[in-house]
Amino acid sequence: MDLLLQAWGGGFYLLNKIFFSLAEGKGAGAKRTLRLWGWSIYILGVPAWVLILVDKHDWIAAAIEAGGVPAMLLGLYNVWQQERPGLQQVFDRAARFCTYVALLLGLGASLIDYGGLTSLSQLLEIGVMIGFLLGSYLLAKNKLSGWLCFMLMNASMATLMLIQHKPLLTLQQLVSLCFVLYGYGMARKRSS
Repeated sequence: MDLLLQAWGGGFYLLNKIFFSLAEGKGAGAKRTLRLWGWSIYILGVPAWVLILVDKHDWIAAAIEAGGVPAMLLGLYNVWQQERPGLQQVFDRAARFCTYVALLLGLGASLIDYGGLTSLSQLLEIGVMIGFLLGSYLLAKNKLSGWLCFMLMNASMATLMLIQHKPLLTLQQLVSLCFVLYGYGMARKRSS
């Protein structure tokens, strides 16, 4: 079951990074399609990640995966509506609220479970938390800095999965990091 969850969560997550990074070098129509696929696949991979992380008592990372869904929905909505006004403000507020609540719940559960900030895995989870929540939110708003946050997230999660003996997810995070670097480079080139 563990390998199935790793393949599901890791595979969907990797596809998300591939679609996002490839979108950066495309024209408007192809970019929109790739980003729609990227956001949709991202959301579908969340349940597997949450199960894996909860099993290892990675409360911070599990909470941010679940709490990041509204930011993912905001990204999906923004691409679908092509930045036209509508429910964007509602999604934006919901995403911010859920981000803060998830941050507090995950950090609180971890501090209670571990009796404070006492382990390397907790520090890595904080790196994942900052990178994931800010990265998802900033990319949903088409901000270049979202890619930098994803670099922190991928490096932190790869290290966490390595020390927790999750080889498929370690490899997937490292490959994802390559696509994040590519996406950042393409987005930076396009914005200058």
